[in-house]
Amino acid sequence: MKSEQPFAQQYADHVNPQWVRLLDLLEMNVAYRHCLGVELTTVDGRRILDFLSGYCVYNMGHNHPAIIAALKAELDSNGPSMLQNHVPQLAGVLAERLCRLAGGRLARVAFGSSGSEGVEAAIKFSRMHTGRTGMLYCDGAFHGLTCGALSLMGGSFWSDGFGPMLPDTTAIPFNDLAALDKKLATKKFAAFIVEPIQSEAGIVLPANDYLREAERLCRRSGTLLVLDEVQTGMYRTGPFLAAHHYGVEPDMVVMAKALSGGLVPVGALLMTEKVCDSVFKSLKSAMIHTSTFSENSLAMRAALASLDVMAGEKLGERGTAMGRELRDKLQAALSGYEMFQEVRGIGMMSGIKFRAPRSLKLKVAFETFKAIHPGMFGQMLVLRLFRDKGFITQICGNDFMVLKASPPLVATTEHIDGFVAAIKDIVDSVHTSDQAWSEAIGMARRTMNI
Repeated sequence: MKSEQPFAQQYADHVNPQWVRLLDLLEMNVAYRHCLGVELTTVDGRRILDFLSGYCVYNMGHNHPAIIAALKAELDSNGPSMLQNHVPQLAGVLAERLCRLAGGRLARVAFGSSGSEGVEAAIKFSRMHTGRTGMLYCDGAFHGLTCGALSLMGGSFWSDGFGPMLPDTTAIPFNDLAALDKKLATKKFAAFIVEPIQSEAGIVLPANDYLREAERLCRRSGTLLVLDEVQTGMYRTGPFLAAHHYGVEPDMVVMAKALSGGLVPVGALLMTEKVCDSVFKSLKSAMIHTSTFSENSLAMRAALASLDVMAGEKLGERGTAMGRELRDKLQAALSGYEMFQEVRGIGMMSGIKFRAPRSLKLKVAFETFKAIHPGMFGQMLVLRLFRDKGFITQICGNDFMVLKASPPLVATTEHIDGFVAAIKDIVDSVHTSDQAWSEAIGMARRTMNI
């Protein structure tokens, strides 16, 4: 399928042609006219439901009117936005509020514009504070696409061709306290950075005692515990931070995505006073770490308005209830199918785990798919959900057999029922229709030149 969008060729010519080709292949290259809450409307009047949330950006839904109103008021005030040589009032207000909501020993904030930038800051700050250079991370992690963040991710897909990554970085299995203890005993690591719930690894939850024990082991070895809550924070899993499920008090927390309201980029690195003071330790070091757009008034206002919306509408509680409803209904709808393994998740962060079939009829088609590309089965589900049923979702970046289902926290029972019916219909056709596989294999073969 070739895109007929008039702006697609301009984008392909001057931005990223392969992205346009991929969207064309997945038949997802459409133009949107109106986006509000969970519902998106295309220029030709088609209704699409967002069950990806921009990878957990749109916790409060698209274009929330209260956040837009706050940004308009900030623009109309003609106040200072990025003077760079003053004390930004809104940055202090936002930092105090974030630390209060996060709790524990977190008392200071360094702002940026993305999660990757927050991870880079965490690397710098942990090295400065401890005097060590080593960084410990988990297999299956996803921390961002800057070189420092890529150095904290296993595998080669994301980093091939970009040259050597940071030295002294080591991976251990997620949920493996013995492996963590063994590495920490060397006392060469500045920080252990970990996602409380691994999103791109397939919505993998920790054992109940994993993060608390990790905190204890880190304290004993003098290694800082850094939680990457870029996707899991801002009530996505129920409480403000996923860490609150497990009673853990980290030294640093990276936040971004939903903090922006989906409108102005905002990132934040929360940390203890001791970590902060070890970096900004004198007048000479007052500007040793900063970022041009990090504390601009629009970004701070967007974040404050987003916090207001999520607290005022009790979206953490709502997401918890609706996420449980979604998983229960998915389990009931899919449990009889051979290729369905389980539904996993917490709050409004869920994944549908599929498995390779055992029956000969399905196995032949699946293995053909897998030989072309291991992610093609999942992408076939993504294509059909979008094209045939009107839902945006995606497979996990580090586990191609897990389909994400993470709609905005404002999703309703009607939205959930529609998604469950859609995925059940598609999974049923995969198990019963030769046409579903033949069409999908044709799509897979077209990827050879992508």
